[in-house]
Amino acid sequence: MKINDMTKEELEALSYDDIAYLILQESGNKTKITDLFQKICDLLGLSQNEYEAKIADFFQMLSTDQRFVMLEKGFWDLKSRHQTKIILDDSDDEEDLEEENMDDEEDMADSDDEEIFYDDEENDDDTDDDLKDLVIVSEDDADEENVSM
Repeated sequence: MKINDMTKEELEALSYDDIAYLILQESGNKTKITDLFQKICDLLGLSQNEYEAKIADFFQMLSTDQRFVMLEKGFWDLKSRHQTKIILDDSDDEEDLEEENMDDEEDMADSDDEEIFYDDEENDDDTDDDLKDLVIVSEDDADEENVSM
């Protein structure tokens, strides 16, 4: 059913974005948001004051509805009629890779100058001295000591 054939009650049952979808689908043309909302207001019999009060909400509604796409110069259309072009610029990626490789080579050269310390076995004797006063007490012994105190 075409939008012009719908009764006012049928139109009032639809949301503004659903009416906008039907208008754009039937017309087949991109439309400025102001003209699109004016057509909706005319169909629903809304006044100029209501138009002015609700145009911002209508814009927000179209912006969040995935069925619509905003085009250049304030035109709106159905997203299904437009394809997204993805352009990959590989020249920047190659430059970035070259810079990363140069940085890695510099890091490797810097790491050759660093001193590396290894844990020698000679240091093991020092840890024994630290633990010589350590006494290991079992749970049974600990319970006996707490009782006798």
